[in-house]
Amino acid sequence: MLKRTRVRLRKLVAAIGLLSVEVIIIIIALLIAIVGFSYIVKQIFFDREEQFDHDVFQWLALHVNPFTTSVMQFITFLGTHTFLIPANLVLIGYFLFIRRHRWYSIKVVAISLSSTAMMFLLKFIFSRARPLEPLLQPALGYSFPSGHSFVSFAFYGLLIFLSYKYLETPVLKWLIIISLSLLILLIGVSRIYLRVHYASDVLAGFSIGIIWLVFSLWILNRMESYSRKKLQPVVEEEV
Repeated sequence: MLKRTRVRLRKLVAAIGLLSVEVIIIIIALLIAIVGFSYIVKQIFFDREEQFDHDVFQWLALHVNPFTTSVMQFITFLGTHTFLIPANLVLIGYFLFIRRHRWYSIKVVAISLSSTAMMFLLKFIFSRARPLEPLLQPALGYSFPSGHSFVSFAFYGLLIFLSYKYLETPVLKWLIIISLSLLILLIGVSRIYLRVHYASDVLAGFSIGIIWLVFSLWILNRMESYSRKKLQPVVEEEV
């Protein structure tokens, strides 16, 4: 028994050693997201603990002014369907007609549609009412998780993945990655500042965004690999 355990541990250590730093980071982020989402659900829907949300509202209320409000309105616009639908179409067009990478155009469509569908499903399941006193105008629909945070993470997170994978200039690559990461964070903050979402809604949106993006890319990459394996023998026979 002890010998078998040692052999299994050695195999596990060897498998971990084969993983790249990027894969390890993704696995850690995924685990944190799963644990974080589960904890938030427990706190809000089982323990009914909402003090954290109220504390965040009170802190942000100290920083409300016309200039910041206008900035937050613009930032929150970058997470709306009004902006993201055309942005997705532009990205699809880029991969279809400029980069000519059919599979990436499929990935953009799949991630966009599936994340939107998952967002509405989760909102329906949890059915949490929105904050009662929005800063400007009330938002429609349920509050948990934040759709802006979820969908924005899916779209801008995909851009971060593509930038990391394809951009060769280190300075430009990391400038874009950091900028998009800050944008995702600010979109979430804008929803809390405008009092149309609780802080827990936004954190849950980020968490499920990480989970869904990683899961979607994994599934789509496996489909792409399977498709190439099936097509390659046919191509070689024709040649």
